Amino acid sequence: MPENARGARAPPTGGEFRRAVEYIGLKVTESLSKIDPAAVGRAVQMIQKAPQVFVYGAGRSGIVARAFAMRLVQVGITAYVIGESVTPIVRKGDLVVIFSNRGESQSSLQTANIVRREGAELVVVTSRGTSKLSHAATLLLLLEFQEESERAVHAPLGTLFESGSLRLGDGIVAELMQARGENEASLRQRHAIMV
Repeated sequence: MPENARGARAPPTGGEFRRAVEYIGLKVTESLSKIDPAAVGRAVQMIQKAPQVFVYGAGRSGIVARAFAMRLVQVGITAYVIGESVTPIVRKGDLVVIFSNRGESQSSLQTANIVRREGAELVVVTSRGTSKLSHAATLLLLLEFQEESERAVHAPLGTLFESGSLRLGDGIVAELMQARGENEASLRQRHAIMV
């Protein structure tokens, strides 16, 4: 932050906010435009076919995974978040979706190993197509971002991946809505009401 004449930091002007928002929007849109629509179609088919869908992510990727699970439930899919105390076990025929930026976290790899052992299908959303997690995937949805100096300033750590994953999940939900004949009114009926 720039300093004023007395050496105190000047108040923010909002310039960094605008640059960050524009940068994140541009980079996420570029990455999502490279995803093959056929892969998204396959993900939608896998979600609809599975008796149960489980989602997993560590850290901020886990927050995105939870948002995706919530939307799946609202669209009428039986979905769970791995790690919750009320989540049942994964069985053969189920689907697990793992969100992992680098695709190398131990918890994600351990989850993938269990998924494969049980005979469930695995969709991996990651930014690293060469990661161990990517190689375990039944279906890989790759969100790639170029490493550049602006990223560290405007979208530190996993910001681009997380923003891209959230939009990817919402796009998949839109496809599910169309395939299942759902609309906003039917989703609202499954929306949790807090009293």
